[in-house]
Amino acid sequence: MAGSAPEVAVKEVPGTKIAIISATWHGDICADLIAGAKRACDAAKAESVVIRVPGSFELPLAAQLAFEKGFDAAVVLGVVVQGDTPHFDYVCQGVTQGVMDVSLKFSKPIGFGVLTVNTVEQAIARCGRPESFEDKGFDSAVAALTLLLQK
Repeated sequence: MAGSAPEVAVKEVPGTKIAIISATWHGDICADLIAGAKRACDAAKAESVVIRVPGSFELPLAAQLAFEKGFDAAVVLGVVVQGDTPHFDYVCQGVTQGVMDVSLKFSKPIGFGVLTVNTVEQAIARCGRPESFEDKGFDSAVAALTLLLQK
């Protein structure tokens, strides 16, 4: 673990519409990430809609399309596991830069819940299961919801 997460209180943002956008690779882990994001949105009394895309590389465009449809914030979720080729580096860089570009272009928050890991076990440790030590789906949604209060 890189450090301990700060205690955060989920503040209510009723009337807001959140796009929870998830890749379909590692679907079981992404389902756990989605559950965490939905839990945060429910606690904030925000409306959430789940949108699924083929892979993590498609997350930035899906966030842009969600913003064009009027969503107030997005939470992007996915799992990219290190392999034997540089594919991992290109996907991770493209997703990260793409998400940042969309967020800045629309001046709207995007919670980043893309797990970039060396092993599936590392992803499970971060996906919010009872045996996990982190819940990145919840955490990334809280980040986006918190930024909504800054507007």
